[in-house]
Amino acid sequence: MSNPVETINPATEETLNKYTLLSEKEALNAVDNAHTSYQDWRKTSFADRAKLFHSLADLIEARSDELTKLMTSEMGKVLAQGKQEVALCAKICRYTADHAEEVLADENRVYEEGTAIISYQPIGVILGIQPWNFPLYQVIRYSASTIMAGNVTVLKHAGNVFGMAQAVQQLYEDAGFPKNVYQSLLIDGETASKLITHQSIRGVSFTGSDEVGKSVAEKAGSQAKKSVMELGSNDAFIVLADADIDTAVEACVQGRIINNGETCVAAKRFVIVEEVFDEFRDAFLAACKKLKMGDPTRDDTDIGPMAREDLRDELHKQVQKSIKEGAKCILGGEVPDQKGWYYPVTVLESVTEGMPAYDDELFGPVASLIKAKDTKDAMRIANDSRYGLGGGIFTADRDEAIRLARDEFDTGMININGYALAQPNLPFGGVKDSGYGREHGGFGMREFVNVKTLMIAN
Repeated sequence: MSNPVETINPATEETLNKYTLLSEKEALNAVDNAHTSYQDWRKTSFADRAKLFHSLADLIEARSDELTKLMTSEMGKVLAQGKQEVALCAKICRYTADHAEEVLADENRVYEEGTAIISYQPIGVILGIQPWNFPLYQVIRYSASTIMAGNVTVLKHAGNVFGMAQAVQQLYEDAGFPKNVYQSLLIDGETASKLITHQSIRGVSFTGSDEVGKSVAEKAGSQAKKSVMELGSNDAFIVLADADIDTAVEACVQGRIINNGETCVAAKRFVIVEEVFDEFRDAFLAACKKLKMGDPTRDDTDIGPMAREDLRDELHKQVQKSIKEGAKCILGGEVPDQKGWYYPVTVLESVTEGMPAYDDELFGPVASLIKAKDTKDAMRIANDSRYGLGGGIFTADRDEAIRLARDEFDTGMININGYALAQPNLPFGGVKDSGYGREHGGFGMREFVNVKTLMIAN
């Protein structure tokens, strides 16, 4: 019998709940049950699936308060941002319901000997492995598109948000989905890894660190199974000489501290051309000093605690190592002496290649300020990363920004003169060590399907 998993409130350090992990045999049985449910689910019409997803959206909205409180207590999300996450999940369900039939419609083509039909068919049970930082959104994001395409799914959620894992399964069941179309399995990483080899698992959707993601992708690849990898990043936001500094500062601060700084597609490295570096730094610093860190349930809180003690301690080590290697800490940088796993907004200057603050992902409220000579140098620094998820450009020249974003920026998503997170109707995903595959905008619905060709001779 394995040790129980505890969920702990990161603001109070109090134990919320204890959960017993499934045995490997129980987890394998759950996959068998999913495969059985798939046999009927794959034959349901888009219209019937869409009705269920609209019901799910209705339920998500109706339970907004309890879902928000749950994520705040389990991982420290500021309440107002929790409400935004819940609202986004309802929109994703509705978008998926309304566009699946069009996205997955048969296509007619001709070939030399006759006509052909290209059909997008579901493939079976998809294993989801998802993180804690957006504990509802990450699950809905992959599961809605996967299930709407006619597949079924089993989820391995992060242990510190097992309450949300159970709440999501309850949502699916209460919305009327057939039993075992969606299942949250309370399992550890070792068991999840073993599930990849189960003959009924046909694909893996993973969100998390690039290190773990590569290992999951390798295991899936060894079984010739499709995977989608949404991994970490250290997104660069470029501020050019003609940028509106007030606009840039507002967006960059928001992009750095949203979700307590624990966001994969967040502004992390700020690359500012030397012409406006001092002006941006001073305004950015002034804005950061106004932010309030504290109880995530309070309306006036900007930043809550980090989700786990080990994550807070690892972030602090990265900051200390960067300082030791020459970075200058101009704000924050010290672990506060208080209950809860808090880390202050921290700003590092004189950040250069080879430091964790330049090369790695700092998953918390730490900003790296990097000086560039000019636009060309700023683009070089932005692309000088093993990651490629998101990024940003601030300039008065809209056409030049579009050119740089489209032709030069080596990432999957770029913000121009603003900061926006995931949108239901736009593709989400990255390149390089940030992974592969896309979610949202209909793209996710085509990730785990059999693109089947029917050739009909004349």
